[in-house]
Amino acid sequence: MRAAYRKKYCGPEGIEISGVEKPAPLQNQLLVRVHATTVNRTDCAVLTGKPFIMRFFTGLFKPKSPVPGTDFAGEVVAVGDGVTQFKTGDRVFGFNDQGLASQAEYMAIAEKAAVAKIPDGIDFYRAAASLEAAHYAYNFLNKVKPSAGQQVLVNGATGGIGSALVQFLKHFGVTVTAVCNTKNIALVSSLGAAKVIDYQKEDFTRLGEQFDYVFDAVGKSTFGKCKPLLKAGGIYLSTEPGPGGQNLFLPLWTALFSRKKVKFPLPTDIPRSIRFISELLVSGEFKPVIDRKYPLSQVAEAYAYVMTGQKTGNVILEI
Repeated sequence: MRAAYRKKYCGPEGIEISGVEKPAPLQNQLLVRVHATTVNRTDCAVLTGKPFIMRFFTGLFKPKSPVPGTDFAGEVVAVGDGVTQFKTGDRVFGFNDQGLASQAEYMAIAEKAAVAKIPDGIDFYRAAASLEAAHYAYNFLNKVKPSAGQQVLVNGATGGIGSALVQFLKHFGVTVTAVCNTKNIALVSSLGAAKVIDYQKEDFTRLGEQFDYVFDAVGKSTFGKCKPLLKAGGIYLSTEPGPGGQNLFLPLWTALFSRKKVKFPLPTDIPRSIRFISELLVSGEFKPVIDRKYPLSQVAEAYAYVMTGQKTGNVILEI
């Protein structure tokens, strides 16, 4: 079968399409024909081994799996002994931020892993685009208790995480102020933002308003810069550790010494995220944003584009 392939940590220039052995489903495993996957920020970390902490999960000196890929949407074509929840022909999707070798024509996955049936009416592209970024977005909300009437600012509202987060917050009745670039103002408004700040024209940290939460979905700001935006008791969360890893120790410091808090949204419980995402896909309250689609043969180009940091929503890899 064809698969994206690299033997060592590298940039987009080091990945190629190679013929590899098609997996066979072991006991309690599914064999999935992959129809779509995404190239996302997690994939880029798995590909490059950066930040270095990623290697403690994916392989210290070289990747555990030469085939990258962390999410997928596809069709079950065979099942191993002991499988009871899925059958041949089921449309399924799933995610694992440590890698699934899913940027390939076929992949095997355990029945008890983070895999679920795709809701009726959702195509493979939208299913694939509803996983990695949406999981991280939902884990922002797991660390707080969003409720109707609260005021929230989302920085990076056009990325995969940010665009999902705006829609999830709308689901909870929260009033969202979103920060994005000029070209995506209309898109972000359509996702549910009550107010949109164009960062190309205005510094959102000098907005002069205060919020219950500030979510930095691109990790390009800091608690220090955003602190004036928080109400007393307000909470700052970022997708990145921040300069010097500050967002990893600030939660403890602010819990002891500050009325304004920092929490780090360490992502956990992918199956719970998928259940929540599926419910909103069915209700129509979540529609993942898709920027571009690349064929598997152009996987290097897909990674190069994602690494520019300029994508809007999700980048699909068509298998």
